[in-house]
Amino acid sequence: MAATVARLRAITRHHSARFESAIPLIASENLLSPYAKELLISDLHSRYAEGLPGERYYEGNEDVDEIERTCLDLARRLFRCSFADVRPTSGTVANLAVLKALTETGDLVGTSRLADGAHISSAGFGAFGLRGVKPVYYPWDAERMTIDVPKAREVLRATRPKTCLFGLSLFLFPMPIDELRPTLEEIGARGWYDAAHVLGLIAGGQFQDPLHEGCTVLSASTHKTLPGPQHGILLAQTEDPELRKKLESGAFPGVTSNHHLHAMAALAVSLAEHLEFGREYARRTVENAQALALALHERGFDVLAEPLGFTKSHTIAVRVEKEGGGAAVAQQLAAAGVIANKNLLPGDRSPKNPGGIRLGSPEVTRVGMGPKEMARIADLFDRLLHRHESPEDVRAAAAELKHDFTTLQYCFAAGEAAYRYYDLVGRDPS
Repeated sequence: MAATVARLRAITRHHSARFESAIPLIASENLLSPYAKELLISDLHSRYAEGLPGERYYEGNEDVDEIERTCLDLARRLFRCSFADVRPTSGTVANLAVLKALTETGDLVGTSRLADGAHISSAGFGAFGLRGVKPVYYPWDAERMTIDVPKAREVLRATRPKTCLFGLSLFLFPMPIDELRPTLEEIGARGWYDAAHVLGLIAGGQFQDPLHEGCTVLSASTHKTLPGPQHGILLAQTEDPELRKKLESGAFPGVTSNHHLHAMAALAVSLAEHLEFGREYARRTVENAQALALALHERGFDVLAEPLGFTKSHTIAVRVEKEGGGAAVAQQLAAAGVIANKNLLPGDRSPKNPGGIRLGSPEVTRVGMGPKEMARIADLFDRLLHRHESPEDVRAAAAELKHDFTTLQYCFAAGEAAYRYYDLVGRDPS
């Protein structure tokens, strides 16, 4: 067994080295700050604290209560809202908590199709199916990569869903909440926003503000554009005691028991850092996504939504059918040291072999890259996929580019040599 442990540690070191020399462009990934990571591996990992601060089912939670109250206060300050719950352990668990709170089995819930960018939790084989709710799909404007508002109004009036979910996994532009809000009020539907991808952009003032545009509740994961731990969160702007109780009950005991105290503490650090650095980080993240999209477009790639400026978020969608399709292109890029993912685009039928790839700027921004580096990344795409240079040569160029960008920015302790992020994992205790 000792050999197995040694092998696992060696694999982890290899993984860290792989990403230290790679260009990570997964839109749903980011890097945790050193101080947040310190709490993630603390004794909190070994403890239980079911319930709310001051109302626990276990003893020994005095410090946990203070940490959680601080986390809740930071969340309410950052998102300018009156309610927060940080007990969901992931974005999908947060979505399940909302479904538990706001719906009953058999209810109709408005959402987008997977091929139009929705997250799998809103599919029949995901959280929707587990809760037993039935999707009502919004008509989609593929040219603008958003809901077709006039047609959506007709569908909503005809079907009258109880809840309407806004939010995507391929999230290029703000959702038309303001435009659809009168229709939701007309049919008596609650607005629900899944902000997993754009949570940090919302907090940084670089995207829409759904809780102040008419949505009842916001659910999210906390490790994408908000560079925190893998965890979940619920937010609402409400003084309705019944709604607050339903959301709290949805989180616990609805879909969680112990809520991963180490991750909750790390989230508190991440929220504090975002209050300090989030506006600049969010601005740079969007700026880099737009710069990368334009650079790819200039090199002949079919970047979606060109008439609208490609994106207003951290995400880019590229149709790569002429380059071989999403699955093949993602594999080629990975072999060349550029990490992306295949992705369904409007009109696609096969999630295993879609026509597109999805790119994101959170991690490259987090380590200090800017528009100049985005142009160099676009060159890597061009060299590999259009000029057909060898993956080995492109991987060497990717590693050269990444060499000066392995230290976290936009966090406390940024720039300290001891906190080179990719050095934090897999080192010998000695």
